[in-house]
Amino acid sequence: MNAPAPNVRHPVPVVLLVSVGGAAALSWEALWQLKASLALGVSALGTALTLAATMAGMTVGALAVGRVLARRPVANPTRLYGLLELAIGASGLLMLSGFALLERIDAQLYGVSPTLASVGHALGIMILLGPPTFAMGATIPLFELMARSHRTSVAVLYGLNTAGASAGLLVSAFFLLPRFGVSQTCMLVAATNVGVFLAAQLAGDAPGRAAQPRLGLVPSAPFARAASVVFATGFATFGLEVAWFRSLRAAFQSTTESFAITLASVLIPLAISARMVPWMRSRIGAGTLLGLAAAAILLATPVIERMDLIVWGVVKPGDARYAMALVVWFAASLITVGPAMFLLGSALPRYLDEFSDPSQTGRLYALNTFGAVCGAILSAWVLLPSVGFARSSWILGLGILPAALLVARPATRIVLSGVTLASFVLATMATSSIGRDRVQSPFPDQTVRIIDYDEGPDSTVSVIQLRSGHRVIVIDGFMAAAQHPNSDYMEWMGRLPAILHRNPQRSLVVAFGTGRTAHGLRDETLGEVDVVEISPAVLRMAPHFRSNHGVLHDPRVRAITMDGRAWVRRTDTMYDVITLEPMPPHLAGTNALYSKNFYELLAARLRPGGIVAQWVPTHLLPPFWAASSAAAFRAVFPDSALWLHAESSTGILLGRLAGSPRPIGSEWPGLERERPGRGLSADEIRAALTLGPAELERWASQGKPVTDDNQLLAYGVRRQLWDQGGQVIADNLRAFREAAVSGRDDARRHDP
Repeated sequence: MNAPAPNVRHPVPVVLLVSVGGAAALSWEALWQLKASLALGVSALGTALTLAATMAGMTVGALAVGRVLARRPVANPTRLYGLLELAIGASGLLMLSGFALLERIDAQLYGVSPTLASVGHALGIMILLGPPTFAMGATIPLFELMARSHRTSVAVLYGLNTAGASAGLLVSAFFLLPRFGVSQTCMLVAATNVGVFLAAQLAGDAPGRAAQPRLGLVPSAPFARAASVVFATGFATFGLEVAWFRSLRAAFQSTTESFAITLASVLIPLAISARMVPWMRSRIGAGTLLGLAAAAILLATPVIERMDLIVWGVVKPGDARYAMALVVWFAASLITVGPAMFLLGSALPRYLDEFSDPSQTGRLYALNTFGAVCGAILSAWVLLPSVGFARSSWILGLGILPAALLVARPATRIVLSGVTLASFVLATMATSSIGRDRVQSPFPDQTVRIIDYDEGPDSTVSVIQLRSGHRVIVIDGFMAAAQHPNSDYMEWMGRLPAILHRNPQRSLVVAFGTGRTAHGLRDETLGEVDVVEISPAVLRMAPHFRSNHGVLHDPRVRAITMDGRAWVRRTDTMYDVITLEPMPPHLAGTNALYSKNFYELLAARLRPGGIVAQWVPTHLLPPFWAASSAAAFRAVFPDSALWLHAESSTGILLGRLAGSPRPIGSEWPGLERERPGRGLSADEIRAALTLGPAELERWASQGKPVTDDNQLLAYGVRRQLWDQGGQVIADNLRAFREAAVSGRDDARRHDP
């Protein structure tokens, strides 16, 4: 039994310092992930590399500085903490130009060798993230000396730092980024780091206190056992984040806001657990807490499997405001995920408190972060593809039991084993068999049959058949594409730009879906077609949709598995036609494929006279955001127009670079090439051109061009879409009519 903990005080200066420092740290991590995805493309491998680089830097920082502090304790650890915060802020600002340079290097390396580009990707991320993450990791062994100086607990400091991280995540996602954009948010976070530095220099430390060892704590386990436990808990925590987040993302919709609240529901229990370690230490053994964690993981999994049914039974669009939906999602996530994370999160701060040598503190934290990287990668790349989300969670839950038994009292080991086994039996009996009996989708009651299902490292993809007989491809709970009459516009996404071009020889399709766009484009040209799709599962499932007419088997069609933006930046191929139908713009990460910066990349890949087509989902973009997407498009392709699909009211932006003598839509040379599969007459095709260049300019002026920096589509779209409900299409159609009428009035006024 441990001796009673010494009287723990919570001096205000150090409490604020570590809390605000934690807020800045997670804000930086979110910004780095965003910048990395923009510079190098979205991919499971890229995410894993960024995570690995972040954790590797923190691991090395904790180990190296822990050893230094063990040999040469510093007299003013709080001031050194401030210097580390200053280094983090300075490194963060340098990354704005660093990622831009990495983007250019990646494109050059890919031209030499794709393998070389992958190596350069990894090295570049490690070089960029190395200095700031090293400084972040170095703060943990420094907490040991700060705890001595301020007569507090390492666990308390760690908990406050984690609590600050959760607050920083929420403030960044719901306030800073929506209002200030990426660059200004970086400036604000860097200013926060500077503020922590200045406050730390003013706070300082009492002379001689940092050199005095903390008294009153006896390690509850040998260091080797403690090290094994913190590795195991780091492994399980991040492994579960990957597995559980996949299911929660499908249940809560893959929006930026829902991702933030889901991550916060993990961080908050970790922070509370660390804060309560001094109280729990003398009352509950580490082995008991971990044994209960194993049971909590197993029992939570069946609930998480059904989270889509639970939350959509409570809140629905039209029945509740979006703010209320977020509150419900957060509460549901916190109640379900929280207990397991609270129990898992007790191990690391407990042992950080019990081992007072900074080198031991550094090694414990380093092992925890190393375990986190291993758990995340194993979960994403091995467990999920092999056994699925539920069984992955069971394996991770059962994997905690040996760690619990390692440090549990002999008298409790049988009880803990029995509780875990009983929980496992209940979890297996209560499984909802996702992937076999059901999938998480917006219409679970309409699903008749699961035709195909795939859980990969980047997404969960399924093909289902509805009661209507139509087939739908569902990606992470969202209906990405379907085979039914209202989806005919997908074919026109391919046909229209080809018809506007006189002789398209090389074409590009970004995002495959069910393959109708690729088929439409292939049918209108005798040239070659490149199809770029980020998910190999989507390409594999193409044969389930007859509407694509086996387009991938055509020798003229080449399928490329890659992020579309990364391909456009890396390739030197020039195209006559480029057509885009990415995931809906309100989903997390898709702003990058609707931004002015992306269109500038496309412009560089267009041959003279080339045509670009972009999807405008009038049912998913409220008027301001729909106009903003058009403003970004028109800023790069000034000769542009809007074509409207009558059945679905879906818009298609058609554009080309300036320089043509007549405006786009004046000529349709491809109509001279007869194609029996079009389904619309030449007159119907021309008549559907709703807004010409002048009218489109008026409509687009009602928005603000989407850029990589303002991330306009990542925030606010879902809120207004949810709250407006079915009014969105009608509002957009009204805006189109007003722009068209205004254009005709202007034409009459200027008609001599």
